[in-house]
Amino acid sequence: MRSTAIRLLTSLLLLLICAHPKGANMTNTNQTAYLAGGCFWGMEELVRQIPGVVETEVGYTGGNTANASYEIVKTGSSGHAESLKIVFDPKRLSYRHLLFEFFRMHNPTTRNQQGNDVGAQYRSAIFYLNEEQKRTAEEVIRTVDASRGWKAKVVTEVVSFKDFWRAEEYHQKYLIKHPHGYTCHYVRQMELGE
Repeated sequence: MRSTAIRLLTSLLLLLICAHPKGANMTNTNQTAYLAGGCFWGMEELVRQIPGVVETEVGYTGGNTANASYEIVKTGSSGHAESLKIVFDPKRLSYRHLLFEFFRMHNPTTRNQQGNDVGAQYRSAIFYLNEEQKRTAEEVIRTVDASRGWKAKVVTEVVSFKDFWRAEEYHQKYLIKHPHGYTCHYVRQMELGE
């Protein structure tokens, strides 16, 4: 009797594991974007709340040093930007709309600066994965500039993605862990021509 109960319980557990594997909310149709817009803490907190975003991760992109770490990136000498890896469901959130939200949550007209954060590691950048993302990014920037929602020209870099180095664990979901932590990011209610 006991062995039958154990087999039944084991079968049930296997069924549950197979039915809901780790990362079950991830599908083959999800897409990835890499964006930089100043301190990654504030960016992640706002982006993760956009409907259609499946997963976020903070890290370092666009530099020339392998295995980038905060200690290296904070000096500004590695060429990396504090950035955000965004996995999203394109059936719920288009890449184009994600970029418009990106341009509402940081100031894309200040070169190498967001609020009190100054340096190339805080630059505004879109790291495209393919030609379609590049074309979309360039079109959205033209649209944002034409809208005159920002009073100055967008200086966001549009560059080919090379690599992403995941930031240290204490940076991940930082503003969830520290709800009163520093951020200079907020969503502006502005018309950008979308």
